[in-house]
Amino acid sequence: MILTIFKKDIKLFFSDKRAVLLTFLMPILLISLFAFAFGGISGSRQAKKPIKLLVVDIDNSTDSKSVITSLEALSSLAIIPKEIKEATNLVRKGKYVGVLIFEKGFQDSINAGNSLPIELKYDATREIEMRMLQSVLIQNLMSTVGEKSAKAKMSSYFDENFSGMPKAMKEKIFNDMVSGNSNMSASMNNTSLKMTSITKEDTKKGNLGLIQAVAGTAIMMLLFSIAAIGGGLLDEKESGTLKRLFYSPLKPTDILFGKMGAALVLAILQLVVMFVFSWLVFGLPIFKDITALLLMILTTAFAVSSFGIFLVAIAKSRQQLQSLSTIIILTMSAIGGSMIPLFVMPAIMQKIAVVSVNYWGIQGFYDIFWRNLPLIDILPKMGVLVGIGLVMTIISIKLFKKNILKLVDA
Repeated sequence: MILTIFKKDIKLFFSDKRAVLLTFLMPILLISLFAFAFGGISGSRQAKKPIKLLVVDIDNSTDSKSVITSLEALSSLAIIPKEIKEATNLVRKGKYVGVLIFEKGFQDSINAGNSLPIELKYDATREIEMRMLQSVLIQNLMSTVGEKSAKAKMSSYFDENFSGMPKAMKEKIFNDMVSGNSNMSASMNNTSLKMTSITKEDTKKGNLGLIQAVAGTAIMMLLFSIAAIGGGLLDEKESGTLKRLFYSPLKPTDILFGKMGAALVLAILQLVVMFVFSWLVFGLPIFKDITALLLMILTTAFAVSSFGIFLVAIAKSRQQLQSLSTIIILTMSAIGGSMIPLFVMPAIMQKIAVVSVNYWGIQGFYDIFWRNLPLIDILPKMGVLVGIGLVMTIISIKLFKKNILKLVDA
């Protein structure tokens, strides 16, 4: 009897394709996505791409050029010379992880043994790259600038007290002192690097973790909500309501656009409620650039609602919609930054992320609340969201006529 029940339940389970899909494919898919996101690909020994670093040489001295040359020789860095204004704008927009600035007086500070006027301005949303960059820079500066500064200080001391000492003897004494004196080695390696977040000066910017939590969660949950709202169209088809609507003067596209309009309004309301809640409870500065925020909410809602209608158009039943929406939405949310912040992902995942609605929405909200960009710099991301919405709408119209209408006529 037990064996009979066991066989029956196993047979019923495997006869339900949706259950099999969610049970086996979904965990495999998510494991793969998270493995890629955290760089846990076994056996992968691919050479890492160098971090692109902008460099501004205001001092324009022999020593500053020498340090830049030594940085260019490092395989882990790709040095890109820029002017100060252009470089800081590029970092502020999230195009590069940071800019290394050699201030005026860099060479004089080395010769005097003083602290060096050198600063790394960085984009805090790319924390993993920034930490790697900081480590590489400090190590290189300690081995080049630190040693040179210590030699200059020692040479000055010998010139003042032992003016007739040969240069070769000075070098030998210096090298012997460095190799045999741990305190001197430590002091020589105390080369400091000033670190400044590119948006640090703005006290009204949002909290990075809060922005990620609000934007990432809002868009992911919005996708699920819109898919569920769009599923009402399939319910009407199964109940016969949709067929009765086709006997009315309404065009098939009128029905689709009506559903999409309702989804768009609800999507806007859902996003507004989420941001108002985050403002009231967590202090998210939603009024800092209200025009940009409202436009971002509108374009994100349009892209998401169009995507929800697209899912409805390709599904033939409510059960199929649930399976498809779960897989597609979780996949987009994982690669787009809703589940895992993009700045902790490897470079390849950050490139793949651009195919998802989540990515463009989250980056747009980052631009508003964290990078403090003007509206003109955020418009391209809004344009991408509008483009996604238009493409999804056009595809949905064609698929709606092909799939839904045929099923109703059957």
